[in-house]
Amino acid sequence: MWELSSYIGLFLIAFGAATVLPLQSEFALVAMLLSGHYDPQPVLLVATAGNLLGAMLNWWLGRYITHFQQRRWFPLTPERLARTQAAYHRWGYWSLLLSWAPFIGDPLTIVAGVMREPLWRFTLIVAIAKGGRYLLLTAATLGWMA
Repeated sequence: MWELSSYIGLFLIAFGAATVLPLQSEFALVAMLLSGHYDPQPVLLVATAGNLLGAMLNWWLGRYITHFQQRRWFPLTPERLARTQAAYHRWGYWSLLLSWAPFIGDPLTIVAGVMREPLWRFTLIVAIAKGGRYLLLTAATLGWMA
């Protein structure tokens, strides 16, 4: 039973790490891999699924957050929002390959929602980016690259 709870914990940490919460899923992934009690493939899949679903939540929030841009608590000024949208428009959906990156990845997934990026393309590119990051981390942790 503790094995299932570890996978659930990894999923929740990976999900939260893809949002604006200050969580680091990499530590949980590496700890599970180094323990030797878990098959790397399910660990990789659970972390990727959690992180992808968290990014999809960001996309969904981005789709609807501009309805609140006239509110005092809205995080961006109209000028900053316009600059952010222009930057996304300039770089396009390929910028989502950076969705794995600290500090810029999570806001980028929100901006993709604001920009009405189609969910299918968003999901495909973000899955490649986030899954690729976890795959490289798994390979480095287990010495697959040696």
